[in-house]
Amino acid sequence: MGLSVATLSQGARGHLAMLAFSGLVAGSFSFGSRIANQIDPVALTAARFLLAGAVIGVAVALGPGLRPAYFRAPWRYLLLGGAFAVYFVLMFEGLKTAPPVSSAAVFTLTPILSGLFGWLLLRQVTTPRMALALACGGAGALWVIFRADLGALLAFDIGRGEAIFFVGVVAHAAYTPLVRKLSRGEPTLVFTFGMILAALLVLGVYGAPAIAATDWAALPLQVWLVLAYLAFCASSMTFVLLQYAAMRLPAAKVMAYTYLTPSFVIGWEVALGNGAPRGLVLVGVALTVVALVLLLKDEG
Repeated sequence: MGLSVATLSQGARGHLAMLAFSGLVAGSFSFGSRIANQIDPVALTAARFLLAGAVIGVAVALGPGLRPAYFRAPWRYLLLGGAFAVYFVLMFEGLKTAPPVSSAAVFTLTPILSGLFGWLLLRQVTTPRMALALACGGAGALWVIFRADLGALLAFDIGRGEAIFFVGVVAHAAYTPLVRKLSRGEPTLVFTFGMILAALLVLGVYGAPAIAATDWAALPLQVWLVLAYLAFCASSMTFVLLQYAAMRLPAAKVMAYTYLTPSFVIGWEVALGNGAPRGLVLVGVALTVVALVLLLKDEG
């Protein structure tokens, strides 16, 4: 007898959502690196949120609808939207100089940070196995970030792009436990739509000069194609998937799926004809996969 999504437990659905999340997010690193130097990161992020907001807005209108009760305490959306805006802007600022696989490795530091925020905000306790998994994944991430160069690791010689993106990753890590803490039972689509609108407001105020200075009509076709992927696949879909999973899994376990991102990025890079990283770097990627397996076994 076949197994359908409808027969899965709430936890299993959360895991499935995060598996899809990882694959879609990975594409944003590979595609995003190709246009990072062709458009201002703030302008790109604003356009991305505008398109994603339009898609989510239609879904909300056709689904749960907009009720005043859903927008109580609007400061919640500003906080969440601001966090995501910071993450995406700094991601593309970092991709100007950091390779996609290295950037994805920085992203895998999210579970450790998310676990910390989960304890601070929700008092979610990290089990010994989960702590081992986070340590294993963190070690693998650092190995990739420093490109399997022990000397660079000991000297903490981190690239500028990776350092910039790390600040964004901190904002992203805080988002997951904040969703659970700030949600008041709003439908996932509505809550996501409110966050996107708030992010647009933040970007519009902060990034008005960059948005106005962008010659939108002169942008290459490649930029528009990547923007479409970022808005519809790596934004609209991942926002909903992350929100869905965050309500069903602990914060650290939700973000554990980021450990798959470097592996997915390598797949994207190979598919795009950019080749795979050298063997020693792959050791670090393997450690991140081991970390994911450890976390998924921690179900008892």
